[in-house]
Amino acid sequence: MKRSLLWLIPALILVGSGCTMAPHYVRPESSVASSWPEGDAYPDSLSEAGLPAVTELKEEEFFPDSRLQRVLALAMQNNLDLRLAALNVERVRAAYKIKRGQLLPAVNATGSEYRSKIPGDVYSTGGNFTTEEYKVDFGISAWEIDLFGRLRSEKNQAFEQYLASAEGRRGAELSLVSAVGQSYLSLAASREQLALAQSTLESQRSIYELIQRQYDAGLVSKLDLRRAQMQMNAAQGDLARYTRQVAQQRNALNLLAGAPVPDELLPSGLDDIAAPPEVSAGLSSEVLLRRPDIMAAEHELKAANAFIGVARAAFFPRISLTALIGTASRSLSGLFSSGSGSWTFNPQLTTPLFDMRTPGALRASKAQRDIALTQYQKAVQTAFKEVADALAAKGTIDEQVAAQDSMVSAAQEAYQLAQDRYSKGLDSYLSVLDSQRTLYSSRQGLVALRLAKLANRVQLYAVLGGGASEEKRTNPKK
Repeated sequence: MKRSLLWLIPALILVGSGCTMAPHYVRPESSVASSWPEGDAYPDSLSEAGLPAVTELKEEEFFPDSRLQRVLALAMQNNLDLRLAALNVERVRAAYKIKRGQLLPAVNATGSEYRSKIPGDVYSTGGNFTTEEYKVDFGISAWEIDLFGRLRSEKNQAFEQYLASAEGRRGAELSLVSAVGQSYLSLAASREQLALAQSTLESQRSIYELIQRQYDAGLVSKLDLRRAQMQMNAAQGDLARYTRQVAQQRNALNLLAGAPVPDELLPSGLDDIAAPPEVSAGLSSEVLLRRPDIMAAEHELKAANAFIGVARAAFFPRISLTALIGTASRSLSGLFSSGSGSWTFNPQLTTPLFDMRTPGALRASKAQRDIALTQYQKAVQTAFKEVADALAAKGTIDEQVAAQDSMVSAAQEAYQLAQDRYSKGLDSYLSVLDSQRTLYSSRQGLVALRLAKLANRVQLYAVLGGGASEEKRTNPKK
């Protein structure tokens, strides 16, 4: 009997490792167009022929600035949101291993002692007597043989949930990279605008002092003096605003990095940064299928599909097995004596006859699958919209920057002309103030548009799923 038990357990394991009752999974049809939108707002595909695809660029190639790379490395090491995402992956991975372990029997060794005193009048023996029993058993207890794939479906569900969490971590990493890049560029732009506000304030203060002296000498009116003062006060307000903005954006960058960013790693302006290169979105929208959020949504859909197999298996019998080999004796000294061997073989079959929860569970599992399918389709549509928006910005931002740059040149010349006419007495000081305000606001607008152009590159990099280095991840075997 011992030899038959040894052969029986591996045979049952093989029988229990068959197919599941989950529906065959087929990836849903794409709910978006196969190509990107076309029109006046979008870049010409021919003009992008020489640009690299996002999938061809590693992270360090897309962010060539060495200081920004060090800030990104600091964020990868210390950011708490990324650490939480990594811990969640470990938690779900452990849950998957638990489900996988249920497919194999748990082998235990058990030792027990039993003593019982029975009064003599119970059996009319006239005297009390004590019984003793010692046992040592080795084997498996209440192991479910997975004939109908319930446990295997649970294992597959847990595995897909683990893969979804791994993609969630990859998405968190990509979001962090994008956020750090955007924050770094924004800080550079704010510092550049702060420097512009400082230089403008110095110029306005000099002009105000000059007007003050002219007013004291009776050469200009008090109206010109107050107008110059108002211009200087406006510059003072802008200086305070950009000083606050620089401090807040540095705080935001420190939060993303998870630690204070050293001063030597901070940019002084946009021209102080090695700009990310332009990238091409390609011709097909299938690139979206490699985005972490879409891959995570698909794994959740597969997990919901596997859970239907769990619900279907509940309609069929469950077979559990207890098989023990050991020794037993009435005395401790005889526990391992000849002839004390014992064994237990106890298969058990449980067949559902009437349980109204089972059909409800199946309907709930199918509804959950439909919910996961809808969420997957929504993720694809959202991703398509994000890429389309980024492409629309890319296709129009260059024209905005060129127009703004031309406006700055024109405003600079207009300011010089207004000063010349005022100094010759041909025009009032109001025209000088107006041209000065126009020049200042146009220069600030140019900085904002240059920031928008670089930020759009980072955004396009992120919404297309990141670069080649993001593909490096390990998954356990099923």
